[in-house]
Amino acid sequence: MIVATAGHIDHGKTLLVKALTGVDTDRLPEEKARGISIDLGFAYLPLDGGGLIGFVDVPGHERFIRNMLAGVCGIDFALLVVAADDGVMPQTVEHLHILDLLDIRHGLAVITKTDRAAQERVRQVEGEIAALLAGTRLNKVPVLAVSAVTGTGIEDLRARLTAAARAQAARRTEGQHFRLAIDRAFTVAGSGTVVTGTVFNGSVAVGDKLVVSPAGTPVRVRGIQIRGRGAEHAAAGERCALNLAGSDLDTVARGDWVLGAAIHAPTQRLAARVSVLAAEPQALKHWTPLHLHLATADVTARIALRGGQSVAPGAAATAQLVLDQPIGALHGDRFILRDQSARRTLGGGIVLDPFVPAARRAASERAVEMAALEEETPEAAFSSLLKHPDRGVDIARFEKTFNLTTERTAKICAQAEVAVLGKEHRVAIPRVHREKLREAILAALREFHRAQPQALGKEMEALRAAAAPHLPPEAFQFLLRELADERKLEVAGSAARLPGHDATSNPADEKMWRSLLPLLTAGAFAPPAVAELAAKLATKDTVLRDFLHRKSRSGEVLRVTKDRYYPRATLATLAATAKALADAGGMFTAAQFRDATGIGRTLAIEILEFLDGLGVTQRVGDARKMRKDFVPILGPASPAARPAPGAAAGAKAGSKPVAHGGRRPFPQGKR
Repeated sequence: MIVATAGHIDHGKTLLVKALTGVDTDRLPEEKARGISIDLGFAYLPLDGGGLIGFVDVPGHERFIRNMLAGVCGIDFALLVVAADDGVMPQTVEHLHILDLLDIRHGLAVITKTDRAAQERVRQVEGEIAALLAGTRLNKVPVLAVSAVTGTGIEDLRARLTAAARAQAARRTEGQHFRLAIDRAFTVAGSGTVVTGTVFNGSVAVGDKLVVSPAGTPVRVRGIQIRGRGAEHAAAGERCALNLAGSDLDTVARGDWVLGAAIHAPTQRLAARVSVLAAEPQALKHWTPLHLHLATADVTARIALRGGQSVAPGAAATAQLVLDQPIGALHGDRFILRDQSARRTLGGGIVLDPFVPAARRAASERAVEMAALEEETPEAAFSSLLKHPDRGVDIARFEKTFNLTTERTAKICAQAEVAVLGKEHRVAIPRVHREKLREAILAALREFHRAQPQALGKEMEALRAAAAPHLPPEAFQFLLRELADERKLEVAGSAARLPGHDATSNPADEKMWRSLLPLLTAGAFAPPAVAELAAKLATKDTVLRDFLHRKSRSGEVLRVTKDRYYPRATLATLAATAKALADAGGMFTAAQFRDATGIGRTLAIEILEFLDGLGVTQRVGDARKMRKDFVPILGPASPAARPAPGAAAGAKAGSKPVAHGGRRPFPQGKR
């Protein structure tokens, strides 16, 4: 259990810790000379049978409130100390406000210096403390009267602290990455950099690789000490010292975190629930400059309130905190807000969203998300987010926000019965909603084909806007791939269509195809170019090109060169011819293919390059080999009939045979 003192200067906090532990926490020469605590002091009380109580003794002077705030972060228990002679003083009040804002619910109020005051005065101070605690989270804690000088009440106080430590539930360490808030950094001769602090989450072992955040410096844990003794491990709820390899005092300081690389995510904009102290004389206005104290960090910031509103004294509101420099923060972290001059505490709150999106969202959407983030557990927040499934839950962001390991997130997803879409950027949606989205995609495609039958397919971004506008693009692509793998749709380039959709399935296009196919077939292995076909069909070149482009998506005709399209059956025959040549000799040349098909050398090479692109053939030097079976791609076919020897030897390359498939003279051109 970690205990922090709190209270006004010179109320006996340091002497009380010494009476309990035997340790004088004033370690600085200036503290000894002035007789006051300036920085944090640390002491430990071993418990019989195992266990340890760690004490953080904080300075009580208002000038050192920054150090006090660094000391009370991450504590389990508070000792509010009030001197019997002075009674409640200004720093008593401010320290109690800070404890309350940090949600400290366990503690004791201790009246010190009772040897200097009469019993009546002690009872009077006890009444002052009870009135002060009323309305705070510590309103029911016991009030003890002690004297560190005479020893009165010290044993009772020690016994109560021991009982509280025994009763305290251990902090959860599994399912979270390690995180320690640095409150001291120094060097030790022969060891190097050492940092001390409170472990907020997870656990650490010697040899672990971590990151100093927000700087992002990678480090390795060379050694661990707890209570000045070597240890192999440290866990949440413990104070420890880490000997770090890879850093020096230029790269690590109070205010930094040492944490797992997975949660290193510096931020300068936080969404939070902000409370203003009831004692404040005026409301906290939009864009007020502030000091933000989170864990051991102290940074300047401004508060951003929706619509330029303000937060009245004693009230709370959701706001954004815009920081002047990056810090490490996660969901659930408590913070304190002080005025611009850092002279008084204004309020505090709890971080809800440490990674506020840069892009603005609709107010209703953001309100839903913020309401979910106000849930107390990750499981409850996840369940709440899923109640509005259109956008889904960004798993990586959720893990980082709540400091969850992948394993713990997987359990949460399994319990919530979600479908996870995507690989690099994973999004979780309810399984029932996933089925609704899949059907919406198919319905949108059916409607698109009905409205625009000549279109090859619907552009995927337009399809997402129609069927799942709030789903991230990568998650939507994942759904499309699922449907494509199940053959419920087809994806071609940047468009999607239903299987079997023919963009030329309309009377005008069917008439065009009936006129065009005989011309392509008659051309055999050298069908006419587009311009020649357009002239024969008495249509515009652009109209025919558009038709052939759409028809090629159905696979009935394929574009082999810039101006030449082939029926699939003709290309199957050409591929079968290439296979016959390969079967005869293992490899074949473009010249052999030219001779076997009776076409010119240039066109023969273009056809072979097209077959290379399909993966049917593969060029090896000046020859080619068959790479895969052409039948699944182009359909079954027999090789072309071999041209008659010596036929039309003087004809120009690229001229056409007299008729397709017959044994007619083919010009062979030059080898």
